[in-house]
Amino acid sequence: MAPAQLLGRFAALGLSPAGPGGAAAAQYQPPPRRSHAHSAGSRFPRQGRAAEMAAQKINEGLEHLAKAEKYLKTGFLKWKPDYDSAASEYGKAAVAFKNAKQFEQAKDACLREAVAHENNRALFHAAKAYEQAGMMLKEMQKLPEAVQLIEKASMMYLENGTPDTAAMALERAGKLIENVDPEKAVQLYQQTANVFENEERLRQAVELLGKASRLLVRGRRFDEAALSIQKEKNIYKEIENYPTCYKKTIAQVLVHLHRNDYVAAERCVRESYSIPGFNGSEDCTALEQLLEGYDQQDQDQVSEVCNSPLFKYMDNDYAKLGLSLLVPGGGVKKKAAAPPQATPEGHAAPATEDEEDEYAGGLC
Repeated sequence: MAPAQLLGRFAALGLSPAGPGGAAAAQYQPPPRRSHAHSAGSRFPRQGRAAEMAAQKINEGLEHLAKAEKYLKTGFLKWKPDYDSAASEYGKAAVAFKNAKQFEQAKDACLREAVAHENNRALFHAAKAYEQAGMMLKEMQKLPEAVQLIEKASMMYLENGTPDTAAMALERAGKLIENVDPEKAVQLYQQTANVFENEERLRQAVELLGKASRLLVRGRRFDEAALSIQKEKNIYKEIENYPTCYKKTIAQVLVHLHRNDYVAAERCVRESYSIPGFNGSEDCTALEQLLEGYDQQDQDQVSEVCNSPLFKYMDNDYAKLGLSLLVPGGGVKKKAAAPPQATPEGHAAPATEDEEDEYAGGLC
């Protein structure tokens, strides 16, 4: 019950408000309601604090830049610049600018850091700085320029003798550019696969080749895709992952049929008989049915095979190839010859003029 109603009750009953609960009721003041304007206004100090912190970080970054420039200066008693200390200050400046979301200034600081490390012959740290500069460009949505810097960093990693780090940088660059420039992404993935293959890390290499193959198929660059899938298949065979070899054979056949090259598709299946366990497998049977239907221009049979779970649950790009596969000649299914109809007298109807008589020219 509200305090005002309690006071009214006490007055009606002739009681003093100082009785049990009366003092509390007389002293009670309801809290004032917070208006929407007050709530909205409370957010402005937060924004002000954020701007103040950003300005503080920018000033911090400028101080580190000034210190770095001092380390690079030479004089009568200092003949050689202190590249190591300058690089450290440039790195601190880059972090401060990044925290203030000043990505252009952070990128410039990273590039200066990289040059300082190069002058100090610290290739690994220079590569790291170039890679960080690429990440700043990524934040600015300048992806092609970001990829160029990351590629430069990967070459320095290789020169420094750290191929694993180089491969990871190249893969990261491929992921950045994949949706913008698939052709460049294919090149980067193939370079990464070559680095891993040279280091005899075949599982990582074949994984990157698979990414390149799928991008090639997506771009309908079927000639290059066929070669890439063949390379995948060879590596899987080398590491004795035979079931995946079967799947790659299916992908190969689909790509060759989309190239309208039935001979190459048939050769892929024939060569795969040498892979242990392929002959008689579900994959082999399905491919034989697919090639038979394609050769006979039987679209129904081809569609039935391509809509089977074996094909539909492949990687999405290859499943789409199967669903869009059309046989040459319009895909009209051949009709079976109709049986001869009997005449009312029980004799077979004479053959039409269009039907060929197998023995018209005699037995010889």
